[in-house]
Formats: sequence, C-alpha cells, structure tokens
Amino acid sequence: MSDTATAAHRPNYKYVLMLGSMCALGAISTDMYLPNLPDVQSDLNSTAAAAQFTITAMMIGNAIGQLVVGPLSDRFGRRRPVLIGVILHIVVSALCAISPAMLPLIVFRTCQGFFNASAGVVAMAVIRDRFVGRDASRLMSRLMLVIGVAPLFAPTIGGFIGDWISWRGVFGVLALYGAFLLVAVFVKLPETLPPARRTHSMTATWKGYGVLLRDRHFVALAVLPGLGSCILMSYVVGSPYVFKQGYGLTTTQFGLLFAANGIGLVGGAQVSAALVKHLTPATILRAVVPLMAVATAWFFTVAITGLGGLALLLVSLFAVCFLINFCPPNASSLALGRHGDRAGTAAACIGFLQSGIGGVVAPLVGVFGETATAMSSVMFASALVALLITAVGTPLFRRGGAQVMDRAAIRSLRSLDQELEQS
Repeated sequence: MSDTATAAHRPNYKYVLMLGSMCALGAISTDMYLPNLPDVQSDLNSTAAAAQFTITAMMIGNAIGQLVVGPLSDRFGRRRPVLIGVILHIVVSALCAISPAMLPLIVFRTCQGFFNASAGVVAMAVIRDRFVGRDASRLMSRLMLVIGVAPLFAPTIGGFIGDWISWRGVFGVLALYGAFLLVAVFVKLPETLPPARRTHSMTATWKGYGVLLRDRHFVALAVLPGLGSCILMSYVVGSPYVFKQGYGLTTTQFGLLFAANGIGLVGGAQVSAALVKHLTPATILRAVVPLMAVATAWFFTVAITGLGGLALLLVSLFAVCFLINFCPPNASSLALGRHGDRAGTAAACIGFLQSGIGGVVAPLVGVFGETATAMSSVMFASALVALLITAVGTPLFRRGGAQVMDRAAIRSLRSLDQELEQS
C-alpha cells in the first residue's frame, strides 16, 4: 500500500499535538473535574448522586453532540463547526464556573459536553479527509500519546486547582484550554473538505446515518472501539474500590498503579503505530481481538482464584491495559476508510458508540459488587462480545478475510488520492 501522506499533508508533531488536543477536550473536561465532586456537593448543598450526575450529563451531551456535529461537518466543512463548538465550550465553561445551584450546573455540563464534541468528531473526520489505511491507523495511534496524558495528569491538576482556588477554578482552566485550542485550530487547521466534496443538503446529510447502518462491516468495526471503552472504563470505575478497599492500597500507591497502567495504555498505542509500518490494520485487528479475549480471560481467572495474589493480578491487568489501545485506531481507520464521502457522520457514529457503550456497560461493575471478580468479569464479557462481533460482522477470521478488507482500504486509498488531486 502506498503512502498517502504526501509532503503537503504529512503530519508533523505540531499537527499530531493539535489533533490530539482536540480529541482530548472531552476527556480533560471530565477528568479534571472528578476530584472536586465532594466540594461541588458541599458548596451547592446537594447530594452525592446529583454531583455524580454532572459527569453523566456531560457524557450524554457529548454523545448527542457527536451525532449532530458529524453531519454538520459533512455539510458545511470542518473548520466552521469546530470553531463554533469550541467558542460555545468556552462560554458554557464560564457559566459552569458561576453556577449558583446544582440544576443549572447539570444543564451547563450537558451543554458543555454537547459543544466540545465538535473537537473530537472533526479531528477524526480530518484524519479521514487526508489519510486512510496504515497512515490513518498510525496517526490515530500517535494521537493516543496525547489523549493518554489526560487521565494521567488531569485529575491531579484538577485537585490542585480545587485546593488552590475552588472547584469553580477548574472551569476557568477549561475555558482557558478552550481558548488555546480555538487559537490553534484557527491558525493551524486548514479546511480539509472542499465545497465540491461536501453534501449539498441537510436531508442527504442525515440520510448518511441510514447508509452507515446498512453497512454491516462498518457497524461491526464501529462497535469495537466502544467495547474497548467498556474494558477501559470498567477498570477506571472499578479499580479504586478493588485496590483501595479490597487490597488496602494507599492513595499514593493507587496513584502510582494508575500511572503505571496509564503508561501501558499509551505504550500499547505507540507499539500499534510502529506495527502498522509493517502490517495492515486488518492484520493487526485480526490478531489483537483474540489476544484481548485471552488476556481478559486470564485476568478473570486470576481474580476468581486468587492465584499469585496481588502481584499476578497487577501484572495481568497491565497486560490488558497494554492491549486496549491496539483496537480503536485500527478498527476506526478501517471503518472510516469505507465511507470517506461522509467521514464526519462516520466519525460521529464511532464516537457515539465509543462513549455510549462504555458509559452504559461500565456501571455494571458496581452492580455486580465492586470487587476484582466483578471488574474482571465485565472486562472479559466485553472482550468476548468483541470477538463474536468481529467473527460474525466482518470477514477477518475467514480465509482471505484480511486481504478482502485490505483491498477495500486500497480502493479507498486510490479514491482519496484522486480527491486530494482534485482539491
């Protein structure tokens, strides 16, 4: 497969940093706020459930926002929706900072999620506008290095800001981050969707969802990042209870554990980026989905039996974390490559499923008891479903199946080359 990243469009580190910062906006808006939930509850004289719902509200707004912004970016181009969305993110962040009660804060957080969805959707669409196949997969894997920094440092930074100023100061910082992103996008992000390639009516744009949903291979590939998110979010929401309450780790010890697994997440993504220089995304995906099922099965076995104690449990968890980020960039690049003519809508579908499936499934860890067994069982079940969907919904595990998907990527690559020449 030839290299689609021509000299004019080859991504340098500044380009990767900008797209990564766009993708990370939603995660930072969540993670930086998390340590301050008790203060929000106390200051606004509310309940813990209401304070926690401000997180859920933002995720709901983000999921809906992706479905709206994706088609708009196919109709009006990439720059306009993201610039408007980030401006409104700044405004709503300021409103969150001065919110007088819990109900307005929930409303503002919903709006914040809705508007900052524009950054992530457009970043994914921009990648498809310029890259497909290995190039797209490699670039998405590199973005994980930037995105992975958010869960590592954002909670610590948010806690420091909350102690120094108050929880309201966190929203001031989120507004400043939005302002930085606005300038970066305005100056550095070119319009990657020329008028000739845009959909010419909103009716046709919205019908794009029907086209996507009728493509069985696209749907299967688009669901895989969501199931990867289930595995990751099950770990995120369950690990404080498992390791602090179940195994007695101190806050410092748990922080070190979280950081170590964060390094595993980022490291896995970078290994994936290196592998696509030699292997196609379809080949990598065919190998990593069964590997994830095996790794989570082993983690589940160690959790149930207590084999090897805490040490083997931690090693097994690190292996799972290392594998998680192999799936999303390769599955997403294959899915987006099938629908370059509606890349914004396709990116919105993938983002919606990734946020929605993870948000719905991860709370099952709490329902099942917030133990190592509960956490590992949800992770194992998610990996098994991913394996089943890959087997049934794609030709990857059939003879010559990877080659079929690679040929589809090559056709998409040739189409993209023609589009770039015309634009």
